[in-house]
Amino acid sequence: MKTSWHRIAVMGWAALAAVAAVPAAHAGKTLDGIKARGQVVCGVNTGLAGFAMADASGKWSGLDVDVCRALAAAVLGDGHNVKYVPVDVPQRFTALQSGEVDVLSRNTTFSLTRDASLGLHQTVVTYYDGQGFIVPAKSKIKSTRQLKGQTVCVQSGTTTEKNLLDYSRTNGLDVKPVMFEKIDAATSAYLAGRCTAYTTDASGLASLRSTIRDGAATHAILPELISKEPLGPLVRRGDDEWFAVVKWVIYGLIEAEEYGVTQANAEQLKTSSTHPVVQRMLGTSEDTGKLLGLDRDWLLRAVKTTGNYGEIFERNVGPKSALGLPRGLNNQWNKQGLMYAVPIR
Repeated sequence: MKTSWHRIAVMGWAALAAVAAVPAAHAGKTLDGIKARGQVVCGVNTGLAGFAMADASGKWSGLDVDVCRALAAAVLGDGHNVKYVPVDVPQRFTALQSGEVDVLSRNTTFSLTRDASLGLHQTVVTYYDGQGFIVPAKSKIKSTRQLKGQTVCVQSGTTTEKNLLDYSRTNGLDVKPVMFEKIDAATSAYLAGRCTAYTTDASGLASLRSTIRDGAATHAILPELISKEPLGPLVRRGDDEWFAVVKWVIYGLIEAEEYGVTQANAEQLKTSSTHPVVQRMLGTSEDTGKLLGLDRDWLLRAVKTTGNYGEIFERNVGPKSALGLPRGLNNQWNKQGLMYAVPIR
């Protein structure tokens, strides 16, 4: 019996030693390319306030943009090392598939078809959204059910178009879609009065309204949401290493918020915190970066560059921003939201 227990103990120690001896991850083709050029090439929206928008000087900002900045900080050490490639709906997947961009961080809905048939991987949801409608306040329309037989401007080739047709058919609304290939054309037509309503993700409606003078007084976003629209970045299939990096940078930003690690205190917590989770996140006690082909300060740099997920949300789309969106489903899991990071350990 003594011999058996001795053998089990030896096997256990051997297994632990094997885990400890796991080599650092190979960088992978995409990550190698990013390091070689010194730049993350990021596909973003052509212009959506709160998510991706360039100002007059060409400086980009937004929630999706901050994801790109965090990736650059984690991988290259500097959040400025990003090349932003604006891509419209018809070009967005092709740009990623062809290698024109390393990651598509462009308010794109995750779905089975996109995950299984485009040669792409969905990473982590960065914004839980739903499709809604906006109407002129003077129309007196208060509910989607009052859109029966009405014209609705919508961008073609999107999940938005499919959701509109499904919702109309299911509820016997017989809405009359007015299709546009580009989002600017769809919103311009709505604002010109060519359609009774315009439909897209609720965040996009808030973004549109924020750009209209007296928008909150002159345009009403209807209360109903007609779909689930989980938005997040996508990467190409076939490069598991880069896929892992993108996932874990986002998870890291979410977990940083959960444990109170902020843009302002991250550096100080690296040396002062005794919390084991915080120590792991900031590279004090363990080098998790070697498993991703990065160094041990990968997440520390990401948080110092953009702040944690909560800070990113508040700055770009939160109640005090131009969009004025509540946290809602995008709150942390322990605050009745859906933001739940896979643990960094």
